[in-house]
Amino acid sequence: MRTAPADVALGGLFVLIWASAFSSAKLLLQEWPPLWALAIRFALTSAVMLPVFLWQFSAGRAVLPSPADRLRLLAMGSVGVGGYLALSWESMARIPSGLTALLAATAPLFVAAGEVLLFGRRLPGLAWAGLALGWSGVAILGGARAVAGMHGAEASGVLFAIGGALAQATGILLYAPARGRIGPWTANLGQCLASAAMTLSLALLLEGSPPGMASTPALLSLAYTILVVGIAGYGLYFVMLRRLPPSTAAALQLTAPPLAALFGWALLGERLGWTDIMGGMVTLAGLAVLFRARRD
Repeated sequence: MRTAPADVALGGLFVLIWASAFSSAKLLLQEWPPLWALAIRFALTSAVMLPVFLWQFSAGRAVLPSPADRLRLLAMGSVGVGGYLALSWESMARIPSGLTALLAATAPLFVAAGEVLLFGRRLPGLAWAGLALGWSGVAILGGARAVAGMHGAEASGVLFAIGGALAQATGILLYAPARGRIGPWTANLGQCLASAAMTLSLALLLEGSPPGMASTPALLSLAYTILVVGIAGYGLYFVMLRRLPPSTAAALQLTAPPLAALFGWALLGERLGWTDIMGGMVTLAGLAVLFRARRD
């Protein structure tokens, strides 16, 4: 089945938004702690989306998911989105945003491994080669930094990023049975409410009282993460899950990490070492092989 050009264009727009999310978050993290920044973002995003959903629901244009699908959506929001972003933002507070983006791209490797371990799915030899290549890239990246002498904050940043990828993969696996049954707006609002509850609880527990008023650039960054990333970006993400073939969606998403690194360089003056770039490219090559094997 051929993919409509409009659907591919929507996917490309999503990739641009997704890649820019790392730099916009990094700006906000210069003034606010990660968990409070996320909790405020999710709370404000939910406040914007809830009235629209209620209007759609009253007009019969939106329906509530079944009880089982609500649990899947709760898992996606609290683990696959809230957990992923909490760990990723903690990572970006310690290492360059482009490096976090490259490490976060390992989520499909965890998804493939989860399908084998949890669901007994058989992978072809080419898929195993892709997994091996992908994790080799992570080993190059992390190993080179370890040899160079990572300090504690940098090491924790790498671990947080990989943990975020694992959380996103877990959410994807838990949500997968419901993805064709829940509308994009309902899915976006549901995961946002779950993420708000989870990150607010963690912020109160781990970071104490709320932060003070941020500067104008940080507030503009917050507005961008709410309106463009939180609403438009995740809305497009759920549209992609429904309308694009998995191979097309995967190919588009492979372009996000290099773009994120480019945005970090252009907007924040971040620099990645050559081993970071080489390890990231090896990981992306492994992902490309994995997606090719799954498509065939």
